[in-house]
Amino acid sequence: SLGCLPRFNISQLEEWLRGKNLQQSGAAQTLEPLIQAAQLLQLKKKTSEDAEAICSLCTSLTMQQIVKILNLYTPVNEFEERVTVAFIRDIQTHLQERNDPPQLLLDFKHMFPVLFPFNPSSITMDSIHLPASLNLEFLNKV
Repeated sequence: SLGCLPRFNISQLEEWLRGKNLQQSGAAQTLEPLIQAAQLLQLKKKTSEDAEAICSLCTSLTMQQIVKILNLYTPVNEFEERVTVAFIRDIQTHLQERNDPPQLLLDFKHMFPVLFPFNPSSITMDSIHLPASLNLEFLNKV
């Protein structure tokens, strides 16, 4: 399925964040719209119940973003149909009460601080031997 590859790539990013102990850095929350977009590609897109499921799941995407994804969605095989105009209208009806920001794309200028833990070395500077082959005679041990 088309949604599997993006979801796999996002999972790799999430795993990297966990491996670096950066779950609380704000990066995971920044990925949430991308995660929901990948899930949207994998969900059924036919009935009113499907529309309700999409609306309840995609809370980090605006109505404009959901509609754009559905309009651009191209089935991967001939057994799957394009998303119908009626289904997209159903989504818009479900989401018309939302007070979404007007932007379509994510704010790529958004920055958030990342804190890296400081782990001091147990090696003391006076125990380090600098080989002459490095040509670092200008360094003085203090």
